[in-house]
Formats: sequence, C-alpha cells, structure tokens
Amino acid sequence: MEGAKGGGGRLESSLLQIVHEHQRRATRIRDQTDKAKKDALRTAVRVSDLLVDTVNGGVQESFVNEKHIEVEIRALLSTIMRYKKQTDQWLAATHALNSVLKAFAAKESLTIHINFQVYNFAQEINLNLS
Repeated sequence: MEGAKGGGGRLESSLLQIVHEHQRRATRIRDQTDKAKKDALRTAVRVSDLLVDTVNGGVQESFVNEKHIEVEIRALLSTIMRYKKQTDQWLAATHALNSVLKAFAAKESLTIHINFQVYNFAQEINLNLS
C-alpha cells in the first residue's frame, strides 16, 4: 500500500500542479480579458472624444459662418439703403427736370401763341390802315 501512497503523493502533486497551472492560465486569461476591456474602453472613449470634437468643430464652424453671413447681410442692407436713397434722389431730380421742361414748353407755347396773336393783330392793323 505504501507504493499506492507514494504514487498517490505524485498523483496529488500532479493534480495540484494541474490545478495551479489551470489557475495561472485562468488568471492570465482574466488579466488579458481585463486588459482588452480596458483597451476597448479607452478606444471607445477616444472615438467618442474625437466624434464630439468633430461635431463641436462643425458647430463652431457653422456659428462662424453664420456670423460672416450676418455681417454680409448688414453690409448688403446698408448698400441697398444707400442705392434706394440715391434712386429716390435721381427720381426727384428727374421729376423736377420734367416739371421745368413742361413749364418751359408751356411758356414757349404761350410765346408762340402771343407772337401769332401779335402778328394777326399787326396784319389787321396794316389792312385797316391800307
């Protein structure tokens, strides 16, 4: 039986060695799994940060573009108002010139009419004197 006991010691030793090896492998696999999880989490956080930075950059660019557009709109409105004022001045000057021309035409017409009347009157006087 002693041989069995001695063999049993080796068996027990072998079993303990197998259990220890199994525990080391399980620990190594658990450590690798934990490391992989941490790496995956870091990568996910990095991707998330990059996405947030990209979106924030796009939003910031949109705000900058909006400000530029607002500045351009104000400049265009100012230009439009200046052109409107200038157009109104041109229209007023055109209307004034038109009124002057109409008055001049009316005076010229009146002058021609008076000249015609004077000529007719002179003709009548000449006929009566002759």
